[in-house]
Amino acid sequence: MAIIRSVLGTLILFFDWAFTPKSLVRDPELQRIMDQRTGTLSLYEYAACPFCVKVRRAMKRKSLVIRRLDIKRSQTSRNELLAGGGKLKVPCLKIEEEDGGVRWMYESSDIVDYLTSRFCTEPVESALNS
Repeated sequence: MAIIRSVLGTLILFFDWAFTPKSLVRDPELQRIMDQRTGTLSLYEYAACPFCVKVRRAMKRKSLVIRRLDIKRSQTSRNELLAGGGKLKVPCLKIEEEDGGVRWMYESSDIVDYLTSRFCTEPVESALNS
């Protein structure tokens, strides 16, 4: 089973690299604002997890810079995820709210939907003025 997992993981990483989506190009000031807004997000992941790849590709397409933590390679990140989110399941998006609260969002489709609705629906003018 470990051999199959290793081969599949290698293939997933290769195809992710070979077919990397293009990033959205924003005005530098708007990109700076988006980077500030995404500064309170952290993605807990495994590099070769297909669902994590799905989220990373969405982040790339939308030019969202989000801190990424590989829980397979970092015991500290693994412990943070278990303590905060309660499950060792990836992908998981840690959302630090403005009021100080923290949400832990599992499920790749929910994460992609959240990122799209939160960061990719505002007109350029309103984002620059907020």
